[in-house]
Amino acid sequence: MNQEFELIAKTFQGLEEVLAQELTELGASNIEIGRRMVSFTGDKAIMYKANFHLRTAIRILKPIKHFTAKTADEVYDAVKSIAWEEYLDNMSSFAVDAVVFSNEFRHSKFVAYKVKDAIVDYFREKTGNRPSVRISNPDLSINIHVAEDRCTLSLDSSGESLHRRGYRQEQVEAPLNEVLAAGMILMTGWRGECDLIDPMCGSGTIPIEAALIARNIAPGVFRKEFGFEKWKDYDQELFDSIYNDDSQEREFTHKIYGYDNNPKANEIAIHNVKAAGVSKDVVLRIQPFQQFEQPKEKSIIITNPPYGERISSEDLLGLYRMIGERLKHAFSGNDAWILSYRDECFDQIGLKPSVKIPLFNGALECQFRKYQLFDGKYKAFRSENSDKEFKPKREEREARPRRRSEKVTYKDSRKPSFKGSRSNASSRPSTDDGRPKQAPAPRYIHSRKKNDDNRSER
Repeated sequence: MNQEFELIAKTFQGLEEVLAQELTELGASNIEIGRRMVSFTGDKAIMYKANFHLRTAIRILKPIKHFTAKTADEVYDAVKSIAWEEYLDNMSSFAVDAVVFSNEFRHSKFVAYKVKDAIVDYFREKTGNRPSVRISNPDLSINIHVAEDRCTLSLDSSGESLHRRGYRQEQVEAPLNEVLAAGMILMTGWRGECDLIDPMCGSGTIPIEAALIARNIAPGVFRKEFGFEKWKDYDQELFDSIYNDDSQEREFTHKIYGYDNNPKANEIAIHNVKAAGVSKDVVLRIQPFQQFEQPKEKSIIITNPPYGERISSEDLLGLYRMIGERLKHAFSGNDAWILSYRDECFDQIGLKPSVKIPLFNGALECQFRKYQLFDGKYKAFRSENSDKEFKPKREEREARPRRRSEKVTYKDSRKPSFKGSRSNASSRPSTDDGRPKQAPAPRYIHSRKKNDDNRSER
């Protein structure tokens, strides 16, 4: 029951340290940061909690075999040597996903086929029957990762990617990924201490994720199911206890504001906010950024304006000039965080960032920049705070990716720096970061200690 085993949490490039901090707070052990992943150890409860609670993880993998292979036959033999009856039977269905970075194996689908053949042949020789292969909603999802000749075969405990929270009813064109939105919010250090504003909120992803963070509501609460619920050793009682434990949820006394100038986007955002049960905390309005006025209360802006890549803009540079003008004249005394792609867009803002963090939004290497808007004149502010450093902080590009062997340990007293690790521009996130499909309807198959009607009115 309490036996610990190896686990891997996958994420987007740039969110590794945020994810490591989440795992630390969750109680995971032996946390090690890699590229687009964090490895750790934990028992079955930790695995369930990781799927249910983590905001910046795409999926949670449970490795069952590490081996080396230089040929397809060696992959086949290694996979076939596993006692597969421990994980499925000949009446079950399974799917295989392969991620390959190797000169020996150039096609990931070919590797996936060899793994599939090995499992099918294993059962056919033992029982005379074979399990079926099902791409959609299989009983068991299997992942093989190949780095040159080093192979890791894992069970996918998440099933559908964890960015599909379950609250998204509709979406605008090119919506912000939920995992990325949550990671951006966590990077700012905001946990609900003041009002939060997204002046270009689209379908409402940032406001919704902010509300879940502010109240510390688990992002998995509306998920239809997780992959581990179909496993042979699934412990329903254990997962029910995790699902129904709302002791860590907290009150939120401020407001989250989401604005957009598109009436359709506003309508979609309203539906999504209601589905997430955070209507009490999120205020949505149809309002262009040009009409943005100085907030009455202390606030933070976190937003993701158009880049001109997937969303066209008649005057993209003019849009960013307007953003800079509004920030300077209507957001003094507060901080603004902006995710964007092009330097020329950032240049139009006309403000010096105090932090620059590299982040990938899909395949685009973006930057997440912090702008501190001072009351009064900047020179006067500097003279009053001459002992402080106001040069923009650049996230340093690492000379090489951190190896899994380089263990990172977080002490309780230490807060994470949230500095993004920037690797080669040629590297791209895994296939998990594709655009989300329409989310499944919320589930309430498990009882909640709190009345679900109350939850929906929040």
